[in-house]
Amino acid sequence: MATYILLTKLPPEIKKKMKERAAIGKEWMKRVKDKCPDVKFKAHYALLGPYDFMDIYEAPDEETAAKVAMISLALGAESSESWTAIPYKRFLKLAEEV
Repeated sequence: MATYILLTKLPPEIKKKMKERAAIGKEWMKRVKDKCPDVKFKAHYALLGPYDFMDIYEAPDEETAAKVAMISLALGAESSESWTAIPYKRFLKLAEEV
């Protein structure tokens, strides 16, 4: 499976409800598990920067990765970006082939 990075930015109205973050996060995870059962989460971080959260996960294809981002948007995220991540050793092998 491919590795993806999901960067999520929350709108100000949700940021004001930080005490409710645990419940909102549980609802998000429940929906992801329901709609994307093949997704395997590797890490979840709260960020101090232009994005609020970063998730690292594996998904079988880009359509499934897109669903994960769309679920974030459907639950009120201001923006949600998905990036494909290539393991560094694989990247080096690809570079040798060029």
